[in-house]
Amino acid sequence: MKNIDTKEILNIIPESLKRAIGDLIKSPHLQEIRIRANKPLIIQLGKKEIVVQYIPKLEDLRVIVQRMSNYSIYAFEEEIKQGYITIRGGHRVGICGRCIIEKNEVKTIKDIASINIRICREIIGCSDSIMKFILKKDEVINTIIISPPKCGKTTLIRDITRNISQGIKNMGLTGKKVCVIDERSEIGACFNGIPQLNVGMRTDILDGCPKSQGIIMVIRSMSPEVIVCDEIGTYKDMDSILTALNSGVSLITSIHGYGTEDLYSRPVFKEIVENKVFKRAIVLSNREGSGTVEYIYNFLDDSIIWRP
Repeated sequence: MKNIDTKEILNIIPESLKRAIGDLIKSPHLQEIRIRANKPLIIQLGKKEIVVQYIPKLEDLRVIVQRMSNYSIYAFEEEIKQGYITIRGGHRVGICGRCIIEKNEVKTIKDIASINIRICREIIGCSDSIMKFILKKDEVINTIIISPPKCGKTTLIRDITRNISQGIKNMGLTGKKVCVIDERSEIGACFNGIPQLNVGMRTDILDGCPKSQGIIMVIRSMSPEVIVCDEIGTYKDMDSILTALNSGVSLITSIHGYGTEDLYSRPVFKEIVENKVFKRAIVLSNREGSGTVEYIYNFLDDSIIWRP
């Protein structure tokens, strides 16, 4: 079941926009609300784009920015320079405007003229059917989720985290201590450090922390049994993953891609492939809607062990 709480979105948008969006806010397929100054309002419902005959004004965007930052935009400067703010409920509000550069880095974004409200959705139980492929008795098998954008990988990885943290009695899995390195605040969707979504009772989150640093930090300080992170892709990430492996910690992570060949073809993944760090791959698509599992792959004998 898709759980969407849009109350916090309604709290930050002005009345004129609420009227323009109307009942579309209640749609279970709602993904994005794109608000651009002096251009039509656009709503994304699944694969369908709806252009609303309302032209947001710059004042509409100012109201949204003020409300979502609690009228203290400076308090959110660290998030803003990453290009987004996470609001209550875990929804992410992406922003574009004029970048202020200092020492060759983005210090903040001003004159905000584009806003993209990405709807945060959790689907409790969406990982239940695949858990048997990433468990071996009471152990969690190192697993990588391979998925193109907007195919549900973060939703899946969140629910896997919940299952591992809570434990699954009928599969013989006792609840594990899980640490989530949530660099983009998407897995737990933290607001003021507290996850807004269900990631399980034994889960600790390092929110907004680079994966390469966070993995080392939690190994030293939190004694995790499982580390979860999203969208690995740098050589520093790979070094940290190898450190975790050598510490006896299980790993659940993801990459952007269309199949296992993407893992084999990119030089950055060469060492973890050669060391067979990951034992399983779950490959997603949106062929039958977001979260479609195309196949599950076993790296140990280079075989597909499940296909629908």
